[in-house]
Amino acid sequence: MSDILLEMKNITKEFPGVMALDSVSLQVKKAEIHALVGENGAGKSTLMNVLSGIYPHGTYTGEIFMDGKLCEFRDIKQSEKAGIVIIHQELALSPYLSIAENIFIGNEKAKALVIDWDKTREEALKLMKKLGLEENPNTPVNHLGVGKQQIVEIAKALAKDVKLLILDEPTAALNEKDSENLLQLLLELKKHGISSVLISHKLNEIAKVSDTITIIRDGKAIETLDVGDTPISEDRIIRGMVGREITDRFPKRKSEIGDVVFEVKNWNAWHPEDAERKMIDGVNINVRAGEVIGLVGLMGAGRTELAMSLFGKYYGKNISGQTFIDGKEVHMNSIPSAIEHGLAYVTEDRKQYGLVLIDDVRRNTTLAKLSKISRHSVIDEHEEIVHAEKFKKALSIKTPSILQLTNNLSGGNQQKVVLSKWIFTDPRILILDEPTRGIDVGAKYEIYTIINMLAAQGMACILISSEMPEVIGMSDRLYVMSEGKITAELDGKTATQEEIMRNIIQR
Repeated sequence: MSDILLEMKNITKEFPGVMALDSVSLQVKKAEIHALVGENGAGKSTLMNVLSGIYPHGTYTGEIFMDGKLCEFRDIKQSEKAGIVIIHQELALSPYLSIAENIFIGNEKAKALVIDWDKTREEALKLMKKLGLEENPNTPVNHLGVGKQQIVEIAKALAKDVKLLILDEPTAALNEKDSENLLQLLLELKKHGISSVLISHKLNEIAKVSDTITIIRDGKAIETLDVGDTPISEDRIIRGMVGREITDRFPKRKSEIGDVVFEVKNWNAWHPEDAERKMIDGVNINVRAGEVIGLVGLMGAGRTELAMSLFGKYYGKNISGQTFIDGKEVHMNSIPSAIEHGLAYVTEDRKQYGLVLIDDVRRNTTLAKLSKISRHSVIDEHEEIVHAEKFKKALSIKTPSILQLTNNLSGGNQQKVVLSKWIFTDPRILILDEPTRGIDVGAKYEIYTIINMLAAQGMACILISSEMPEVIGMSDRLYVMSEGKITAELDGKTATQEEIMRNIIQR
């Protein structure tokens, strides 16, 4: 009996003017974790969308075999019936329904069109216990953290008798602890005979749990690595992904640091819905011209809340404290006011808050400061095109045209459009919140290069990142945050992960 669960043969998928997949073949064994890696736009998600029926049979060429049987999926229902379930990066949960309702949504426990709620809760509890989810099954999903919501998605898959679980960037929005729990859960499912296809840009996670690694580049399967007993190094995976060696993960920058541009004194903010919960507690920081400072801490430390409260008091209640630009106190009580004072904020969620995905690159580029390209409230479209083309070239945004919808760009190129949008406002202080989340190592390097370029031009940059090697590698100085407070200020050249963790824990 064959140990091959899935076989995809010579899959070719074209979009208008683009060869997304070029004769890609893939084999997944029974009870294995098979990683699929590649740069943004390489074709990973397209291949999985073909497999799961999102791109139905007839829209691609090639063959798919599941347990040796030829499959011609015309929709997701058919692929799920064959035991294939895909979990996307944007979770497909209904926030106001309970855990139990979400687990069986579209797969209801019903007789004669009437839902058996007792059986629904009973079966949900069995699945939750299996996955270590201890909440009440009646709990609304929007009361759970992202990590537990991921587990609910996996419970949904198990309820459909899953044989092959596809996870597209499952840990992108998770903290370190939740990421580790999810990876351990995949290993546990493997023991029960369930295979997983794991798409991730976090190469340390790939190397840790994968049995096999397939590398896709420019729509082609470049190679498949058998991990076996010999760990595959991250550098080896990167070489396959980008087709070249990246000898230094973080580009060198000669720091020419000037005077203090932005200073925050005794900054405080309370939770917008809980007046008793202090989120930011007496924060004091400063950043100089040409300097990159890192803001580092665990999930929930208050980094994003600090950034949003500074950016026009967008987050929080009862905000107090002082902000200074060039030594002069300024009051930024709205986002337009913050922009006028030269403060820009690149949000951690580019799809929800950073971009208008249904609009084109040109309009997204100029959106944050339309006054710059308008006269008497009328936009000068020629000037708008000139600026958008300038940023497309300067930031190497890979798009056929500035009239391309941003939704059609890869994650790395979407992030470059977000950066363009805020650089267009002519900021003096740029806050970057998780600027490389969910993008591949090649695109990360390009983002790092842009940050260095901005610093070299004299911009004061504040970098928030959950990846400690990234924030250490990119920063001149580091501020460590824990429970809303600054617990340490460290030199970026000498700081270590161990030193950071000590200052997070021992406060």
